[in-house]
Amino acid sequence: MKLLRAIRANETLTSWLNIVFGCLIAASAYPMFMTPHNIAPGGLTGVAIILNYLFGWPVGTTSLLLCVPLFLIGWRAVSAQFAFRSAVATALFSVLIDVLPLPCVTDDYLMATLFGAVLLGIGLAIIMSGNATTGGTDMIAQMLHRRFPSVKVGVFLTALDGCVVLAAWFTMSARAALYALCNIFICARIMDIMLSGWGSAKACFIVTSAVSAVTDRIMRELERGATLLDATGAYSGVKRQMILCVVGSREIPRVKRILKEEDPAAFLIITDTHETLGEGFNQLR
Repeated sequence: MKLLRAIRANETLTSWLNIVFGCLIAASAYPMFMTPHNIAPGGLTGVAIILNYLFGWPVGTTSLLLCVPLFLIGWRAVSAQFAFRSAVATALFSVLIDVLPLPCVTDDYLMATLFGAVLLGIGLAIIMSGNATTGGTDMIAQMLHRRFPSVKVGVFLTALDGCVVLAAWFTMSARAALYALCNIFICARIMDIMLSGWGSAKACFIVTSAVSAVTDRIMRELERGATLLDATGAYSGVKRQMILCVVGSREIPRVKRILKEEDPAAFLIITDTHETLGEGFNQLR
């Protein structure tokens, strides 16, 4: 336990462990699922799989060579630390694709698409949490996400990887392209979940005439905090307080019961939260 706490406290060590572990997971998706079935999951590795299909070139080595120009272009666009970590991650990821002694585990195209996407998405997300990428379109997506933080990394990846899917359609087959498209969407979704959270908590916005009673019961019965926000009705112009509280998804029925008992005319808005950090939820690190 002390060793785990020491590792977590060392941000640099944690980042490098994430990079290595993420590369192992992401790279394993290729020999086990995607390369044997010619599934081009976007990015430069997708291009490398197309070239492997056409000319038999090794996927990892080809992907690494294709990434070199991008690093030369993107070196100045990102921090030196990010560029260095991404260069190491790209080299490690590419080498592991070719050297991992893992057999193909299924002959089913659909299973290969699904499980390959899950492994790849988890691995890439872990690498990104270590402040790095594996180069290619995910490096471009990371740079664009830093410039436009309101747009998720997965959205940029999907847009950039569309061209690779079209190339797979024309060079291999329509089936390969369609499976690749499914793989990309699943991978992007897994990445968003891993990076932004599972959304298991709910944010409740409550407008009620029984502010004190509702707030007291939320804090006492649910043991959740609450925040009072000043609000003004647009039509009536009446000023009142609105309650904001974040609860677990299983606690929503209890919130509704409190409102029904204290103020049946209350107005309740429930929204998903991508990630909730702080007291009562995950620790902020």
